[in-house]
Amino acid sequence: MNDKTKEPLPSWIFLIVGAFLVAQFAGLGAWQVSRGLEKRATQHAYEDEAGFSAWQDGMEIHPHQRLNVTGRYAADHQFILGKIIVNDRYGYYVITPLFIDDDTPALLVNRGWIQKTGTDIEDLELDAPGEVLTVRGYVGSLPLPGYDKGKLIHPSLEEMAATLGRPVQPFVLLMDRQEQHGYLRHWAANDFGPGKHFGYALQWFAMGAALFAILIWNYRKKRPLAP
Repeated sequence: MNDKTKEPLPSWIFLIVGAFLVAQFAGLGAWQVSRGLEKRATQHAYEDEAGFSAWQDGMEIHPHQRLNVTGRYAADHQFILGKIIVNDRYGYYVITPLFIDDDTPALLVNRGWIQKTGTDIEDLELDAPGEVLTVRGYVGSLPLPGYDKGKLIHPSLEEMAATLGRPVQPFVLLMDRQEQHGYLRHWAANDFGPGKHFGYALQWFAMGAALFAILIWNYRKKRPLAP
C-alpha cells in the first residue's frame, strides 16, 4: 500500500488570509475612531452654551438637543428612581411631570440626583413650584428599566404614563444645571468618553500593523534568492 504524502498548503493562502485580517483590523480601528469623534461631538453639544430652542409638541427632536419648555409642574405626581450611583454614592433621580396644557402629553423632567439618606422615600421633601414657568434642558432618556429582588426600580415611559394617568412625551428633559428648582446635575453624554474609543482604535491598528509586518517578513523569508 502506498502512503500518500499530504502536500503543504500553498503559501499564498496564508498571505490572503493575513491580508484579510489586516483589512479587518484596520476597519475596526477606523470604526472606533468614528465612534470616538461622534462621542466627542456629543460632549461638545452638552458643554456648548449656545441658545435653547423653544419646544412645541410634535416638533422633530434629536438626542442631546437643547430645549426650553413652558408648563406647570405636577408636584403631586413625582417619580423617584432609586439605585442611581453618582460619585460612588447611592441616591435617587427626581422625575417631575411638566404639564403643558390639558391636551398635550406631559413632559417628564429629570430635576437631578439626591443622595440616599436614612429618610424614607415617602418622607423626602421634594418641592416644586406650582406656577407656570419655563424649564431649560437637554433631550435625554430614562435609566434602563431594572429590577431589584423582583421589585421594579426603573420603570419605562409607558409604565410612568399608566401611573400618571395621561400620555407622556417619548423623551425626558434633563434639566440644565443652571436652572433653579433642581438637584445635583452632571449629565454624562455617554457611558464612557471618546478617549476609550481612540484607545481601542490604537489597539486594532497596532494589531493590524504587527500582522502586516509578520506577513512581509514571512514573504521575504520564503522568497527565492536571486542567482
